[in-house]
Amino acid sequence: MSVTRTRCVDAAPPALQPAELRRVFGAFPTGVTAIAALADGAPVGLAASSFTSVSLDPPLVSVCVAHSSTTWPVLRDRDRLGVSVLGAHQEAAGRQLAARGADRFAGLGWRATPAGAVLIDGASAWFDCSVEQHIRAGDHDIVLLRVHALDADHSVVPLVFHASRFRRLEADL
Repeated sequence: MSVTRTRCVDAAPPALQPAELRRVFGAFPTGVTAIAALADGAPVGLAASSFTSVSLDPPLVSVCVAHSSTTWPVLRDRDRLGVSVLGAHQEAAGRQLAARGADRFAGLGWRATPAGAVLIDGASAWFDCSVEQHIRAGDHDIVLLRVHALDADHSVVPLVFHASRFRRLEADL
């Protein structure tokens, strides 16, 4: 006796809309970082919430940058990039670094390393990095960064981005 198996094939799922993706992706809280370097002697940077650790050996982190960024082309070929993990007290800095067409560093305290990485004063952590690799991924690039130096101040509570809003961690009970 032979058995015929019928496979049910559904129609292609509807395309996911960017607004819906953003809404659901926003359910995952992230830290807020500033990616910055000196360009012609002045600080240039952007805010990014897509930062994550990648590898301990070699020491790698990553950040995702939109192809539409007008700042990333200025940063991508710098010898060193600073990654500053913003503290909860730096919400205004996060907004300023994300703004288009503004002086993103006006009034911000920062320092540059000898190799040109720019680090934001008062951040909860910082990384001095160089670009290791770019991976094209949809409308963004995944940028692998090699870490050359780093430090953290665990007494500085980090700024968190969740559901399209800046938030703060709740204190331990």
